[in-house]
Amino acid sequence: MPGDHLLAGIGDEAAVDLPSQLAAIERIGFGGIELRNVDGAALGDLDEQRFRRLRAALHDAGLAVPCLASRIGNWARPVTAPFTDDLRELEVLAARAAELGTRYVRIMSYPNDGLPEAEWRERVLDRVARLAQRADELNVVLLHENCAGWAGRDAGRMLRMLAEAGASLRLLFDTGNGIEHGYDACELLGQVVAHVAHVHVKDAVGSAGNATYVLPGTGSARVADCLRLLRDSGYSGALSLEPHLSARPHDGVVAGESAADRFVEAGRRLEGLLRDSMPCAAPRIAGSSGRA
Repeated sequence: MPGDHLLAGIGDEAAVDLPSQLAAIERIGFGGIELRNVDGAALGDLDEQRFRRLRAALHDAGLAVPCLASRIGNWARPVTAPFTDDLRELEVLAARAAELGTRYVRIMSYPNDGLPEAEWRERVLDRVARLAQRADELNVVLLHENCAGWAGRDAGRMLRMLAEAGASLRLLFDTGNGIEHGYDACELLGQVVAHVAHVHVKDAVGSAGNATYVLPGTGSARVADCLRLLRDSGYSGALSLEPHLSARPHDGVVAGESAADRFVEAGRRLEGLLRDSMPCAAPRIAGSSGRA
């Protein structure tokens, strides 16, 4: 992995309120923050006044924003949920992405809700293609995460979805999701790495449906192997810390009093992994864009 890349973190993994999120990122010395929930509300639900305050705070902190994490197609929005909710959120986040200096919006590929396999597949492919078309019109790029949904754990499905959706869809790779969802994430990465535009870093032990999250490099997710594979493949985008040590939105767990300390510890472990695995890799300074 080239030395010129951005280290970031998903802010609500460290704290609920924005000042504490920014303080945790500053303690590690990372140059970016990925936005998901701010002051207890999803980014797409903030009113304009709260969003303006957020934008000003990020400017004052000198932090880049590599990606916006949406709820589109995620674990809470199965394929039978209203598609209008996803289109509405995309509209809002595209406008906010432009103001925050990023083009990336994270999505997933819709968990099933009792439909036959073939109908689930066709609905997902149709929705994602329509989202990608609208994203192209709005000048953003959707990033599909290897998590919840039809294509969340299968490289062949990811590649089919990419082929049908076009250039406004790329991949977000999360190093730790394979443990929870029952697959070897590093093996999956090897099949799709050319399409990866953004990376989340976490680690875990356990088995499918029963993962316990641990510091990066101390679990079974082969985080160091994933980082080396990304490096050897020429990946130059951001590495965004999402440790799940204290906050796990899919389980309804928000960051508590000790979350910031654990988040900072995880960030320092990530820096150690980078030093040990790829000594030429250095964090990008605050204010850089981090785009692949």
